[in-house]
Amino acid sequence: MSSTNQESQYPRHVAIIMDGNGRWAAKKGLPRTAGHKKGVDAVKRVVEAAADLGIEYLTLFGFSSENWSRPKEEVGELMRLLRYYLKAEMAELHKNNIRLKVIGAIDQFDSDIKNLIKRAEELTENNSKLTLVIALNYGGKQDILRAAMKLSKEAVEVGKAFTDKDEALAVFERHLYTAGMPDPDLLIRTSGEKRVSNFLLWQCAYSEMVFTDIFWPEFDKYHLESCINEYMGRERRFGNVHAKG
Repeated sequence: MSSTNQESQYPRHVAIIMDGNGRWAAKKGLPRTAGHKKGVDAVKRVVEAAADLGIEYLTLFGFSSENWSRPKEEVGELMRLLRYYLKAEMAELHKNNIRLKVIGAIDQFDSDIKNLIKRAEELTENNSKLTLVIALNYGGKQDILRAAMKLSKEAVEVGKAFTDKDEALAVFERHLYTAGMPDPDLLIRTSGEKRVSNFLLWQCAYSEMVFTDIFWPEFDKYHLESCINEYMGRERRFGNVHAKG
């Protein structure tokens, strides 16, 4: 593909680190849990916007493997909101032809949450307008380590060493949580922080990154389009050198 086409290509896959719920709440004199509740409203808006804009994959960092260390009350509220979203939005996602996929170590969640995830994924598995990926109890380092361990185990099981680089890469990526998905073209982080926080470390190796000062509860279609427009104005090089013009 020429560099001109790369520059003009609309993102197939957008990933978002949804940050700033707590600071949004503090700014308004509200408890952090109020920020998380408003954050759910932002999720609904952005999923609808992504479908309208023709994005194929939208990956949201919902709960990291490090978030368990937050105060017990806050973790409890996050779990309550997760249950609420899965129950309230399952039928709506299906009606709008949106597929739900959850990635991460979900075995650590309570059984009712695991059942809700399974039901939502099964209900929407044949939908095709947008794949909504929610990362729950997810960590990028853990994802890479998990895939490496599975690659090693597979090598033992088949009785061969994967010495061919391309073959090893294909097998390794097959064991990532994101297997079968394109890597993110665009990674967005809200709230002004400029770090990736252990999110999709392998998959975002060549992603374009846009950091916005908007807190997540305020993020909407306008902000999503603004981030995409910034992405569209960049030259994606993928490690190569392309001359513009």
